[in-house]
Amino acid sequence: MARAFKIVVTGPFNSGKTTFIQAISEIDVVATDRKTRVSSKKSKTTVAMDFGRITLRDGDVLHLYGTPGQERFDFMWEILSEGMLGYVVLIDGTDQSSLDDGARMIAAFENMSQAPFVIAITRADSRSCLSVVDIGARVAPNSEVDVVTCDARKVGDVKDVLLTLLERVLERADEDEEVEAG
Repeated sequence: MARAFKIVVTGPFNSGKTTFIQAISEIDVVATDRKTRVSSKKSKTTVAMDFGRITLRDGDVLHLYGTPGQERFDFMWEILSEGMLGYVVLIDGTDQSSLDDGARMIAAFENMSQAPFVIAITRADSRSCLSVVDIGARVAPNSEVDVVTCDARKVGDVKDVLLTLLERVLERADEDEEVEAG
């Protein structure tokens, strides 16, 4: 019997969450976008969630839930984090406010769940992007977390991020088994 696993994709406003899910979802992404007046960078923003799906070779399914990036919708973060296997935090490496907002989001999610996570840096090909090491130290200074680069438009990059996350999930499951057995 096929199982469904929940992965949350979060990050600050305009970090690429919807694009990330659209790049890999086998279904048309269910999105709750509305016109925004917050920024001239984009005309729409997610106000509740995005939803996409990936079917794995064995028939199991990954459900991808994208959170809103604006703090005024933070009540959705807790709702969407319920039962998640792990989460991806997208950070725009060229935007200083994205780093600060990303650090606050990571702190919020760490308070809601002990699920493993990875940080994916978008727009990493830009000259103005900080290094992966600098971004990791700034947004998750007390966490041993993978920080990787990702072009959210490219399915290969998105797959790599999700595989990194799934490796952390499996490591955590192995650690939990050892604790239970010991």
